[in-house]
Amino acid sequence: MKFEVVIANIANQPDIEAVVNSANANLRFGSGVAGAIHGAAGPELEDYCEPYAPLPFGAALVTPAFKLPNKYVIHTRAAHYLNDDDPEGVLSKCVYAVVDAANKNAITSIAIPAIGTGVFKFPKELAAEIMAKAFLACAAASSKLQIVRICVADADTERVFKTAFLGG
Repeated sequence: MKFEVVIANIANQPDIEAVVNSANANLRFGSGVAGAIHGAAGPELEDYCEPYAPLPFGAALVTPAFKLPNKYVIHTRAAHYLNDDDPEGVLSKCVYAVVDAANKNAITSIAIPAIGTGVFKFPKELAAEIMAKAFLACAAASSKLQIVRICVADADTERVFKTAFLGG
C-alpha cells in the first residue's frame, strides 16, 4: 500500500477509483468534504444515499460517484471529537470500514480526507496518528488497496499527515 499526502481538492482526483466522504449522519450535502463531494457529484448522489441514512458511526457505504471523475464514493461517518463518545475508536473503525469496503468492491485506489478534522473538531495530530496506525494494520493484513492518497486543505495539515504516514 502506497501512501501519498497532498494539498488537493478531494472532489478532483480523476486518477483515483474512489473518493472517501467524511459524511454526516444523513449522508447529505454539508460543509467541508461532504459539501465538496456532493456538490461535484450532483443531486443524484444525495438522492441515492437517502435510503441508507442514518449512517452509523464508523460504518462505510459505497455508492456510485455520479458526476465525479471517479467510479465510487465511500462514505464513512466519524464521531464529533467534543460531543460524542469514543471518537478515537470511531475514527479507527472508519478506516477499517473504508478498507473493507474497498476490498469488497475490488477498489485499488482511494483519496481520503483528514477525516474528522474539520467540523468534527478532531485534533489533526491525533487524527493523523489514528488513521496511519489503522491503515498500516490493514496493509499488514493484506488489502487490495494499492494507493491511499490523503487529501488535505493546507500546509500545516499536510505536514502533520506526512509525519504520521511517511515519517516526515
